[in-house]
Amino acid sequence: MSVDPLDKHLGWVNDINETQNCNVNFPIIADEDKNVASLYGMIHPNASETFTVRSLFVIGPDKKIKLTLTYPASTGRNFHEVLRVIDSLQLTSNYSVSTPVDWKPGEDVIIANTINNEDAKKRFPKGIRQVKPYMRYTPQPNLD
Repeated sequence: MSVDPLDKHLGWVNDINETQNCNVNFPIIADEDKNVASLYGMIHPNASETFTVRSLFVIGPDKKIKLTLTYPASTGRNFHEVLRVIDSLQLTSNYSVSTPVDWKPGEDVIIANTINNEDAKKRFPKGIRQVKPYMRYTPQPNLD
């Protein structure tokens, strides 16, 4: 989302594609009057009128906010981290696991404490590595 007019978006897409050697294939939503950005506190109140929206919301299929992240205007966004979080959210919504600090797709995940060892062995046939009674790892369950 951008607080600039729609006509500027096409120029940005061209600039991004050229300078980042990519192909932007997602919409950029115009919020020229800043209604949405203001309602959701997406721009710091003391920021310049020309600063970009610095907040990111990841909203799940259940229409609930799963992540909010706000970058300072002086710091570029980390899309690798955003994609990592989305991978984690999708994985953990389908399995009773969580992802540890600095987890990357393909690495081991933590089995939820709500699952006892007997059930965990059935649900996670790739194996369980218990570090502490409350910390049990298993290979990422949705990979072959």
